[in-house]
Amino acid sequence: MASKLKNIVLKSVSYIFSDRIGMVVTRLCSKRLKNQLEGIVTDKFLELLLRGMDLCFCLCKDYRRNIKDFEGRYLFRTADNRVAASATFANANMKVHEGPISEWDIRVTFRDPPALSSFLFSRDQDILDSVLKNEVEVDGNLNYIYKFGFMARDLAKRLGMG
Repeated sequence: MASKLKNIVLKSVSYIFSDRIGMVVTRLCSKRLKNQLEGIVTDKFLELLLRGMDLCFCLCKDYRRNIKDFEGRYLFRTADNRVAASATFANANMKVHEGPISEWDIRVTFRDPPALSSFLFSRDQDILDSVLKNEVEVDGNLNYIYKFGFMARDLAKRLGMG
């Protein structure tokens, strides 16, 4: 219920104010994510990334266009299952799940959080290179990971990271 209320309130704010105001709020609320992107990536990176994306989707109409007419279920986890999180996209909304979901369109298993970060934010997102280095294992439709990588890099750009 709180998630629906948050979406309604934040999306209403995004229609009242400009995307510029939404990005200011997103930047203020995403300082920990920005610190992770600028420094050493920890186990909190994935959770912060997903929460940052969710907030930006709520506050910025321009960013929300990335998920218009898009449906997908993502499962991210480390090889040792120490870190696991999921995200579901449907009806122009994003829902972040604290743990794994059983039905997914793509499952990304990464060696450690820095491996996921370097994969998502690499310049050319070379899946083959990451797979050959045994840093990332991808099961499912690869188009979903390219879409997610695009949205993650777009968020980083909006946070002033490149």
